[in-house]
Amino acid sequence: MSPVEQHILNLEEPYKAIILYIRSVIFKKSPNTEEKYKYRVPYYTHNNKPMLYLNILKGTNYVDVAFVQGILLEEKYPELKNKNNRKQVRSLQVKKLEDFDELQFVKLLKDATVFLDNSRKAWGI
Repeated sequence: MSPVEQHILNLEEPYKAIILYIRSVIFKKSPNTEEKYKYRVPYYTHNNKPMLYLNILKGTNYVDVAFVQGILLEEKYPELKNKNNRKQVRSLQVKKLEDFDELQFVKLLKDATVFLDNSRKAWGI
């Protein structure tokens, strides 16, 4: 079992179900994405460039689907939030699986991968 799988299986519900579902969407819709266990959370890179991570922030009741270069996507995707005044990271906050908009997430994921494909360096800012 990979460190990511072990991490996810140790989570409480509904977080476990939410992360497992989002993870399956990432693998299905973004085949060049690699999963790592980094900073004690599931972390996803696209062509070796940081793209997103899945986390549960202390004191919150949602899964934080955090796009590393989210600041560059927030104009097109106003649903991206800036929790804790992060400089570049913007995230979707998923409280219940029923609230997760898969079609919108797939569009966001595609735009993030296109941005990374066109970027010369891992950190665009």
